[in-house]
Amino acid sequence: RPQAQRWLDELSAFAAASEAPWARGRVAHCRALLADVAEEADSMFREALAEHARGERAFERARTELAYGASLRRRRRRVDAREHLRAALETFDALDAMPWSSRARSELRASGETARERDPSAADRLTPQERQIVRFVAEGATNKQVAAQLFVSPRTVDHHLRNVFLKLGISSRAELIRGFPAGI
Repeated sequence: RPQAQRWLDELSAFAAASEAPWARGRVAHCRALLADVAEEADSMFREALAEHARGERAFERARTELAYGASLRRRRRRVDAREHLRAALETFDALDAMPWSSRARSELRASGETARERDPSAADRLTPQERQIVRFVAEGATNKQVAAQLFVSPRTVDHHLRNVFLKLGISSRAELIRGFPAGI
C-alpha cells in the first residue's frame, strides 16, 4: 500500500502537469482502489469514468469499468456491477484485447450474467475495411467520424456497415455496439 501511494503521488503530479484526461482518470481510478470507504471508492470511480469520457482512450475507460464493476460485485451490488462489466467486455472485445475480455467475462459471470462467447467465424466473414469500421463504431464513433479517420466518405462507411449487418445477421448499430461481433 505505501508503494502504491508513492506511485499514485507520482502519477498525480504528472496528471496535474499534463492535464491529460486519461491521466486524471487513471489517478481517480487508483484513488478508488486505495479508498478505505465504499462510498469514497464509488465517487472516485465515477470521477475516473467522467475523465475518461473527456478523452479518447477506450482501453483506459474499459479498465476503469472493469475495476468498478468488480468492486461493486464484491460488495454484492451485482445488478449495478453488470452495467460496468458489460461496457468493459464490449470495449475489450472490440479492441481484440482477449485476456482483458476473458477477465471481464469472468467477472460478468460471477455477477450472475452469462456473456455470449465470441463467434470466431464472424471475423472471417468481414473484410479488413469492415473490421476497422466495426472497431470505430463499437467505440461510439459516428459514420462521419469513421469516414474522417479512414479517409473515405460517410456513404462508403454506410455501405460497409450494411454489409456488416448482413454478414453478421444483425439489424442495428446498437447490436453492433453491444458487442455482437466481439473481438472483431
